[in-house]
Amino acid sequence: MKKKVREVGLDILLQIEKNQAYSNLLLNQSIKKEKLNEKDVGLLTEIVYGTIQRKNTLDYFLSQFVKGGLHKLDQWVLVLLRLSIYQLVYLDRVPERAVVHEAVEIAKKKGHKGISAMVNGTLRSFLREGKPTFNNIKNPTEKMAIELSHPAWLIERWVEQFGTEKTKNICEISVVPPSVSARVNKVKNADIDAVIQLLDNEGVCAERGDLSEDAIKVVKGSLPNTKLYKEGFLTIQDESSMLVARALDPKPGMKVLDSCAAPGGKTTHIAERMNNEGEVYALDLHQHKVKLIDEQANRLNLTSITTKATDSRNAGQIFEKESFDYILVDAPCTGLGVIRRKPDIKWQKKVEDIEKITTIQKAILDAVAPLLKKGGRLVYSTCTIDTVENEEVVKSFLKGHHEFHLDRTLMNRLPKKAQRFCKDGMVQLLPSDFQTDGFFIASLIKNQP
Repeated sequence: MKKKVREVGLDILLQIEKNQAYSNLLLNQSIKKEKLNEKDVGLLTEIVYGTIQRKNTLDYFLSQFVKGGLHKLDQWVLVLLRLSIYQLVYLDRVPERAVVHEAVEIAKKKGHKGISAMVNGTLRSFLREGKPTFNNIKNPTEKMAIELSHPAWLIERWVEQFGTEKTKNICEISVVPPSVSARVNKVKNADIDAVIQLLDNEGVCAERGDLSEDAIKVVKGSLPNTKLYKEGFLTIQDESSMLVARALDPKPGMKVLDSCAAPGGKTTHIAERMNNEGEVYALDLHQHKVKLIDEQANRLNLTSITTKATDSRNAGQIFEKESFDYILVDAPCTGLGVIRRKPDIKWQKKVEDIEKITTIQKAILDAVAPLLKKGGRLVYSTCTIDTVENEEVVKSFLKGHHEFHLDRTLMNRLPKKAQRFCKDGMVQLLPSDFQTDGFFIASLIKNQP
């Protein structure tokens, strides 16, 4: 018997809770397995991401209605109640009776009569009394953590780094579903307005992007199903991520290294900006991820890309010193700038993860630095907003590599909107700045002899 959408959502959320599995991968697997239609895919995506995003808030609401405390509930019961409360509070189009009825039916199926009665009673009490306010929470950090559903340690860290107002703005935008943006392939000589019109003919409503000049933003519809996407005219990529290849600014005929390349969005953008002329070497640790780069390159008909599965910390064993004109290090990071897209990140990451990842980031920079020609450009980027992974890593690198200096011409290669966030060859975009992913970019130059 085919599972209903809410039951599929419950299964996904339980796997995320138990195994710290990635929500986006589980969603894609479940959609294929259950063969869901477009309407059900939309609802499933909304309730899974929304329940993860609002977990702190949902638990606060529930704690007012569950006698004895949430810790006494079986995990599946707690997740089912979260899932249901999320729909009742945040989804206007879903009838309340349908939410309660399905929750009770799932509880009967997975548990027993007593559990289904408790689920029914809890949800009906919530509907009767309404959602609790946050007014009785006196501690400002705790209030923000519950009301805007982020871990308290992360709130405290961001307040220290960015101040209270910016932290609140980051949290507010981070619980709102992101829009889908895509980069237009300039190698195809594609005009953005023409692409928007062609997409409209295929039932996809799109408009020009807000930040990157080669971006479009999807208003309605699915890009991967379009002929235009399949023929390589478009690559799905966040607008802030599109600024990385622009910051590197490679020229046709150059030899470029993308040292941490999967899934290939920036690699292919580099090749496109080089007009598919020259050599782009793309490395990634895992073979299955390298395969993703190859698939993207083939779809976009980019022949200048060569891929290899290897640890970029060992790049010096593969390539000769000073053999690359430009190098990109889009480093592995905590991903705290992409919480909108991967909400499970904020619940899974800990302070110690930041310290661990900086060791890897520094090691990669140390490994690739000798491979850059004198006068060449090295761009370091991450999709996190933590200063320890960003500015501090760059400062540490420069301290140990006097042959490099910050490239203060970076500002000239960024869109005018982003230039005011650029300082001394580094730019930090927060999710609240342009409603894009949070992204950090630093540009460095290797000194001429």
